[in-house]
Amino acid sequence: MQADFFVEDEQNEQDELYVHHKFVATPGQSKIRVDKFLTNYLENTSRNRVQKAADTGCIQVNGVPVKSNYKVKAGDEVTMLMTFPPRETEILEEDIPLDVVFRDEDVLVLNKKPGMVVHPGHGNWSGTLVNALAFLFKNLPVGNGEDRPGLVHRLDKNTSGIMVTASNEYAMSHLAKQFFDRSTDRQYIAIVWGDVKEDSGTITGHIGRSLKNRQVMTVFPNGDYGKHAVTHYTVLERFGYVTVVACKLETGRTHQIRAHFKYIGHPLFNDNEYGGDKILKGTTFNKYKQFIENCFSICPRHALHAKQLSFTHPQTKERLVFDSEIPEDMATIIQKFRTYVVGRNEAG
Repeated sequence: MQADFFVEDEQNEQDELYVHHKFVATPGQSKIRVDKFLTNYLENTSRNRVQKAADTGCIQVNGVPVKSNYKVKAGDEVTMLMTFPPRETEILEEDIPLDVVFRDEDVLVLNKKPGMVVHPGHGNWSGTLVNALAFLFKNLPVGNGEDRPGLVHRLDKNTSGIMVTASNEYAMSHLAKQFFDRSTDRQYIAIVWGDVKEDSGTITGHIGRSLKNRQVMTVFPNGDYGKHAVTHYTVLERFGYVTVVACKLETGRTHQIRAHFKYIGHPLFNDNEYGGDKILKGTTFNKYKQFIENCFSICPRHALHAKQLSFTHPQTKERLVFDSEIPEDMATIIQKFRTYVVGRNEAG
């Protein structure tokens, strides 16, 4: 669903306008056109649609309608208006197949497939994990907000792997505290560009939304912005061009692994938001280029998998450990690099 910001005829221009989105430009925000500013915030919304909204007076800055070329600066309040009231939160129950690993009356553990959005939001009101949970359980707890019932943590749309959800308020509270106290253990497998120098290491750096592009996170090494974040990693396999690493999260920030590995110069393989969707290591020969493009088509997402999760069961207090196999797309890429590197070594 795309937001129709703009009124379509003169009669509609006389209708009452309703506030649908409001953003305040953060300190340090460099001057940027309001149409670009808003498309950075809103997924599935084209710049052209924002420009049309501005043309009809539906974009305001500090309460005053502006044109699309207005330069937003730090502290500006940008408001989007539409001719209909905002959508009320409504979780649709949908019978969506899930790869359930464990389920009882308190928790559900699943192996999330890549491409599944975790919770409803702009442009994704259906087909999410929350829609599937609403079908399976009645009266899901809403500790994380009405649009995220049952969720105590999340995975990005294109990240696969193990997740736990809560089926009642007690389980929600208990699990949420474990994630807050960092008493859960989470291990991820990632394919990153380049030959990571150390066999193991720790990446530390505050993570916050980029001041230039609000859709991505960035590392602020001086800690003057963002939240404290720590990622531990161990190299599992090296191919020269890419490295397979296991990551253990000490903190759980948005896009933490993706932002941290970009920060040290090793973006995740085929991560289009963090620069990993182009050849960053290797030759310019056509054969190698074709090999990488083939790999991108096999794994059309960032190569990140939540392999293992352990937590204490809310009721039984038993320590539970759940593990999953590396998904087929990533496993195929790893095998292809093994074969490619062996072939090059033999040819050399």
